Amino acid sequence: MEKLTVETSARREMVKITSLVNGAVRRLGIGEGAVLVYSPHTTAGVLVQEGADPDVAHDLLLRLAELAPHKHPGDLHLEGNSDAHLQTALVGNAQVVPVVGGRLALGTWQQVFLAEFDGPRRRTVWVLPV
Repeated sequence: MEKLTVETSARREMVKITSLVNGAVRRLGIGEGAVLVYSPHTTAGVLVQEGADPDVAHDLLLRLAELAPHKHPGDLHLEGNSDAHLQTALVGNAQVVPVVGGRLALGTWQQVFLAEFDGPRRRTVWVLPV
C-alpha cells in the first residue's frame, strides 16, 4: 500500500490526482491488475470523471451543493459540515481502477479526483493493489 498526501486549497474542490496515483502504481510495481484508490475521510471522496474540461468539475460541485446545501436549517451535526458528509456519501470514498502496462487504464477524458467537501485540508489517499 502507498499513502499519498493531497493538499486542498478550498472548502469544496476537485483535485486531479491521476499522476500521483500513477506514480504509486509504478512504485508498487503493478504491471497488470487493478488498484483501490481510497480516501480514509468522511468529508472527502474519490471519483473518476472527465478531467479535460474544468467546467465539468465545477458543475458537479454546484449540483452536489444543491443536493446537500451548507448549513441546512435541519442539520443537527454540531461541526456544521453535514453537507460535506452527505456529498461524500453520494460520491463515495473509493474507486477501483484497472492497471494495464503499469499505468491506470482510464478512458480518453477520464481522470482520478479527490473531491474535497470540507477544506482546505491535508488529505490522505491510499493506493492498494487489488
